[in-house]
Amino acid sequence: MTGAVMRRSMWYIPSEFVHGTFADYAVVPRRNAIPLPKTLSPLHASILGTAWLTSYRALVTKSGIRAGETVLVQGATGGMATALIQLGRAAGFEVWATSRSEEGRAQAKALGAHQSFPSHEALPRRVPVVIDNVEADSWAHSMSSLARGGTTGFEVVLNLLPIVADQLTITGSIMGTLKDMENLMRLIAEAGIEPEISVVLPMERSEEGFREMWQGRTRRKTVFTR
Repeated sequence: MTGAVMRRSMWYIPSEFVHGTFADYAVVPRRNAIPLPKTLSPLHASILGTAWLTSYRALVTKSGIRAGETVLVQGATGGMATALIQLGRAAGFEVWATSRSEEGRAQAKALGAHQSFPSHEALPRRVPVVIDNVEADSWAHSMSSLARGGTTGFEVVLNLLPIVADQLTITGSIMGTLKDMENLMRLIAEAGIEPEISVVLPMERSEEGFREMWQGRTRRKTVFTR
């Protein structure tokens, strides 16, 4: 399913207003049930509805970037960042990534990033698109990394002058449409992408998994199983 639902003309994600996302079974409209490609396992498909769908829509549907152009991904180890790196490489973009740690930068390169840089370091050149889900800490770097006419996508200090002078576009993006999900799954299947999963835990150990997330020790995605 797409992972987002229209309710009173507003988008929401199941678990915000509707409980039961940890249920063993769920009922969805037939149109939202998408057959899995043979090359995509249920385990890897289970993580596509949030970070991966949001990443695909931001990168492919909304950014306007073309094959061969450069996209900067802020952060390298989170679920959305790893998805952006893998998808960007498969879609033919030049992918740059940032990370605070040497380990994170090495992981970005292993996932397919063409170049990786320490967080906040000046880049060799400005880029047409920056995708930033790190929040306020990386905002200034994102803005300074954008080329004239570029696009980037939390409460931040916003200097309007460079936005006006460089004609920058700031775009929010979350989740995606049913068509986005179908296209995402097709790209994953055709490119042979294996979505990154950090750890698989039985539901009985979910408290342990959430504790790792709360304490900021997770990398990539955590999957709970029955």
